[in-house]
Amino acid sequence: MSDRIFIDKQTPSVFKALTATATEIRSRAREIGLDTILLELVNVRASQLNACTFCLDRHTHLALEAGDTAQRLAVLPGWRDTDLFTPRERAALELTEAVTLVAQQHPDDEAYARARANLTDDEVSLITWAAVTINAFNRVSLMSRHPVRRRSGTSDRSQA
Repeated sequence: MSDRIFIDKQTPSVFKALTATATEIRSRAREIGLDTILLELVNVRASQLNACTFCLDRHTHLALEAGDTAQRLAVLPGWRDTDLFTPRERAALELTEAVTLVAQQHPDDEAYARARANLTDDEVSLITWAAVTINAFNRVSLMSRHPVRRRSGTSDRSQA
């Protein structure tokens, strides 16, 4: 058991504002026809890079519910080395990595140009906002040490 403060519970008004940002991103994405699967790929990839198990659990589940496949989610860390992702998804994933890893490597002009070549300006903006927002959620969960709870109907393979 962790003695960490769940900062989302300690300061709920701030967490509510962050959640409202995520809700607005999803709403705007629907308005412009940005696929839910693409948004969830952004959320999963950033969460992988940040090693946020809580957000990985949540957004992998949401990606599967949206219609993505277990195979694609399993190979997502190696997205550059497979043809399972469309050019639009690749552009979004590269943009997500640039946002997530901004402190280690500033986004280069070539990556941004690839995003602009495959995504509309609205999509570039929303994907960037989605990546910024999931990075914030990752940090909330990591700092709070939000636990991953077993879903009903899943088996515990670690006990086998």
